[in-house]
Amino acid sequence: MIAGIIPARFASSRFPGKPLADINGKTMIQCVYEQAAMSQHLDIVVVATDDDRIYNHVLSFGGKVVMTATEHPSGTDRCYEALTQLGDGYEYVINIQGDEPFIVPAQIDELAVVLQQGGVEIATQMIAVTDHDSLFDKGEVKIVLNDNMEGMYFSRMVIPFIKGVDEKEWHLHHTYYRHVGMYAYRSDILAQLIKLPVSKLEKAESLEQLRWVESGYKIKCVLTTYESHCIDTPEDLERLKYNAGV
Repeated sequence: MIAGIIPARFASSRFPGKPLADINGKTMIQCVYEQAAMSQHLDIVVVATDDDRIYNHVLSFGGKVVMTATEHPSGTDRCYEALTQLGDGYEYVINIQGDEPFIVPAQIDELAVVLQQGGVEIATQMIAVTDHDSLFDKGEVKIVLNDNMEGMYFSRMVIPFIKGVDEKEWHLHHTYYRHVGMYAYRSDILAQLIKLPVSKLEKAESLEQLRWVESGYKIKCVLTTYESHCIDTPEDLERLKYNAGV
């Protein structure tokens, strides 16, 4: 069975109260929850929060929610605590970002299908890079893959370097992928991940997944065509609402 868990904190340095922000009469967290609930492969969807306002709000629209500790350093840790409250029976967890109100249910299903094939420790998604600007955008994380479609390295820089070719044409000479940040974990692996100390590569790139790679865990990377539209600021929200015609 697969649990879809949506971490949702009230505190945010750039957008306080973000999960309760209004999007055409619904809150952001309700939008995410309803989209996730339309997945064909999740056996349960639950919000994991540390705030009474979010907790009570999720209950008010009929959603499932659990209260978690305030001091979790990442959504991964919050997901694990939520999983422990759900009880046994969930072999996998998909960490669904609480700040993607326009997430497409089919994108969640793409990840879930790979989990059901068995043998996956951690899975995430990627999308092909087709232009120079996206490739060299340091806000976009690029992935280096092995032959099993597992991430060998994640970086904000462009890897590999292509010798003897103008940088503007690198994307024409090699298939590059950038990370789309939804994660799935096998439940026993998730229990191990939260015990790992912060690693040197993670500190260098500020990317949590490098802690797992550096410790020898395998991250299966699943190709998607769906973009990731995270909301970090009020300006991001207004722009996405405008683009979506909301």
